Amino acid sequence: SSREWPPKRSQIVETPSARLTLVMSLAPGAKAFFPNFQETTMSFQAPVKDLLFNIEHLARIDQVAKLPGFEEAGLETAQAVLEECAKFNEGVVAPLNVAGDKQPATFADGKVTTTPGFKEAYRQFTEGGWQGVQHPEAYGGQGLPKTIAAACAEILHSANMSFALCPMLTDGAIEALLIAGCEKLKSTYLEKLVSGQWTGTMNLTEPQAGSDLALIRSRAERQADGTYKVFGTKIFITYGEHDMAENLVHLVLARLPDAPEGVKGISLFIVPKFLVNADGSLGQRNDVHCVSIEHKLGIKGSPTAVLQFGDHGGAVGYLVGEENRGLEYMFIMMNAARYAVGLEGVAISGRAYQKAVAYARERVQSRPVDGSLPGSAPIIHHPDIRRMLMTMRALTEGTRATASVAAAAYDTAHHSPDEATRKQSQAFYEFLVPLVKGYSTEISLEVTSLGVQVHGGMGFIEETGAAQYYRDARILPIYEGTTAIQANDLVGRKTARDGGQFAKGVAAQIEATEKELLASGSEAAKSTAKNLAAARKAFLDAVEYVAANAKPNPNGAYAASVPYLMLTGNLVAGWQLARALLVAEKQLAAGQDAEFMKAKIATARFYAEHILPRTSSLRDAITGGAASVMEMALDSF
Repeated sequence: SSREWPPKRSQIVETPSARLTLVMSLAPGAKAFFPNFQETTMSFQAPVKDLLFNIEHLARIDQVAKLPGFEEAGLETAQAVLEECAKFNEGVVAPLNVAGDKQPATFADGKVTTTPGFKEAYRQFTEGGWQGVQHPEAYGGQGLPKTIAAACAEILHSANMSFALCPMLTDGAIEALLIAGCEKLKSTYLEKLVSGQWTGTMNLTEPQAGSDLALIRSRAERQADGTYKVFGTKIFITYGEHDMAENLVHLVLARLPDAPEGVKGISLFIVPKFLVNADGSLGQRNDVHCVSIEHKLGIKGSPTAVLQFGDHGGAVGYLVGEENRGLEYMFIMMNAARYAVGLEGVAISGRAYQKAVAYARERVQSRPVDGSLPGSAPIIHHPDIRRMLMTMRALTEGTRATASVAAAAYDTAHHSPDEATRKQSQAFYEFLVPLVKGYSTEISLEVTSLGVQVHGGMGFIEETGAAQYYRDARILPIYEGTTAIQANDLVGRKTARDGGQFAKGVAAQIEATEKELLASGSEAAKSTAKNLAAARKAFLDAVEYVAANAKPNPNGAYAASVPYLMLTGNLVAGWQLARALLVAEKQLAAGQDAEFMKAKIATARFYAEHILPRTSSLRDAITGGAASVMEMALDSF
């Protein structure tokens, strides 16, 4: 590549060339390095070409590279970074995916031992500088835009979602400290978190308080030296205890004795596993301990801990920001995590699609119905298998494109020198986040289920691996706020609050794309324009209903919230594929990569003709079905 990765400015290890040599050398020797390496997992191929297509043509990396601080982060840089990210994950992280499922993390004597090979892979991950791709150079990161970092994150999660959850949570902790942490906390923790030497966690949930954080009981007591003592139990803490890093930095929500009731009385604290001495070295063990880890349906390689704070006198904590503003700060971390979980939905969908295609090419079963072959043929010849594979592909590429466009909006919102542009981009990003999180994760269940179906009976057998993706995906619509929570946000804050005006503005942009499609004149473009227009009109009907009913008929509006999210996510993904179709037609006419561009056009048309029509039935359920949701008497359930 023309750009060396990681860049020389990195402070994470001494020489970039050493890291690059290490990454490259691991791929062919992964079996020797990792005792649980399985050859079948090496078939994973990172979707670099599709990611770069989105980055270049839909996210417009050329515009992102004009933003202050991103001048070196153009397409050339994106390609260099993604190619090295692919090599690392294909050769090092992906081979451990099956091992994580078969040999989950274990808990004994208060300690968690991760899947064999995870610890070594994590060391290579941190030495390669991958934790700091998006984070500031001032703390040892690479300072690259989210547009590039998000693509790296998808590759990592697609390679091994259980492994990727650890750096994902660290990313969120870094974001929270960057925005809300004082200088002392930043200087103490950020460089070690950005390097990956220490990892971060998010501690919200308690046995009696799931999504309703007003019910939190964990408490904090002020100390004379300015610290706090933290007491309580937190559950479902991803990588809340593990053996891959030397210190864990817990961000913990707790109440002070004189705090107001409800969510306005919650404060945020850093509670490290090991206290940090003045010189930055690790000190004594803090009073926070893992008491168990969960036994789960999927993502078994990721330890999900129950943490106990303060059983031996109180865990030492440090206030983040101001007292009683903890939920506000935690939402910084949570929103970063919500986008990242959406990427997980895209990633697991892509992995399931790859596996289904590989199986369909190899599995011989029955003669083609059109008589094109004299005997039994690979099942990829059969129309219904093609339908399922196209559905998997279209949903994956549509959600991938949406996530890429959202990442570019984030970059513009945070780095544009123009205030009006920043404000507009932030509003667009915030509108897209519940779609990236909610729609992408819901469709990941459809895609991974179809992956099992393509395998037939073999898909129900664990040894083929198709079932793992289905099981792993099931947590995603629950993580970081269920789909209903994302949908309620889309209804309340993103639609009803302004009477649907911003949503209508998005519809106007979609209508402009329809005009471009009609001007193209191709059959694929005309068909896509027709179906996109119908979906847009269904969306506008739903917007009118939601905006009109949110206050006078809240049960009616919020009963429709998830269908509204699914309709909106479907429309936006179809819109992005329609934009991709226009680009692909121009590229094809210019003689660029004909096979890829033809496939992009076919995928966009399939989405328009088979998936966008779902919006009309969703619209009908939204506008005409609210009463039946609430009609049945409670005792009749």
